[in-house]
Amino acid sequence: MKELPHTHSCFVCGESNPIGLKLRFETDGRIVQTRFVARPEHVGFKQTVHGGLIATLLDEMMVWACAVGTKRFAFCAELNVRFQNPLRPGEQVLATAELVANRRGKIFEAKGELRTQAGDLLATSTGKYLPIKEELTAQLAEDFVGDAKWVISNQ
Repeated sequence: MKELPHTHSCFVCGESNPIGLKLRFETDGRIVQTRFVARPEHVGFKQTVHGGLIATLLDEMMVWACAVGTKRFAFCAELNVRFQNPLRPGEQVLATAELVANRRGKIFEAKGELRTQAGDLLATSTGKYLPIKEELTAQLAEDFVGDAKWVISNQ
């Protein structure tokens, strides 16, 4: 597995975001993954992590899966999440995602999932992503910490 670059500002991976999750991702060239431990302030209902936070995590994973699979970053156009079981604060989980389709470079489709360390399924996701215009990629790259050239082809 190779570690992916991260950013300064992103809520999920940004190292300088004071309220962010500060997660780091890795890939085998196809699957993107990260480990996550929700904190008590991430709950919605008592002892249940807010579904919006789970959706955010899965969205971020699918964005990176699109980047790894297409060498382009993309914005979410459609996000579907199916919640199977609750995530509890303090429980370590594995989030994974992969690109499932590249529709002629115009729309990317990805899927993701969240599992406990024991392998129990907590949530699944699918998404459709629109590639960022190439002229905006340089701006995006300015926020990266680490070398992103191997991820984005047009840098």
